[in-house]
Amino acid sequence: MSSVLLLNGPNLGILGRREPEIYGTDTLDDIERAVGEEITGRGWRVVAEQHDCEGALIRAIQDNYDTVGAIVNPGALMIAGWSLRDALANYPRPFVEVHLSNVWARESFRHDSVIAPLASGVIVGLGSLGYRLAARALVATVR
Repeated sequence: MSSVLLLNGPNLGILGRREPEIYGTDTLDDIERAVGEEITGRGWRVVAEQHDCEGALIRAIQDNYDTVGAIVNPGALMIAGWSLRDALANYPRPFVEVHLSNVWARESFRHDSVIAPLASGVIVGLGSLGYRLAARALVATVR
């Protein structure tokens, strides 16, 4: 069975409790289920990884080269996660970068992503719906 890598970075393990006015009340389990619902029609399953450590995220990418694509929320590592960026540059499949909040409506240090230029697409500001949309994009584009 083919898989989609669902990769979430620092501080995303506490979704549902973390500043719900910014990040919403859905947990990572809720998001994983939602992504699973979107991809099940293709016979795919979700491989979910969340780590607060950049090195563990890199290992998760390297261990999942055989997935059909990825949905990546790097969290604040979008700003200066150069090692994560390099690991994604070597990831052999398409991936979509997702952010729950509208990063451009927030502090200026959040306005640049070192990862976005590598992504097939970027979805921001739509809360957990962004993950569903990323899953739909992979379903529509991965052959």
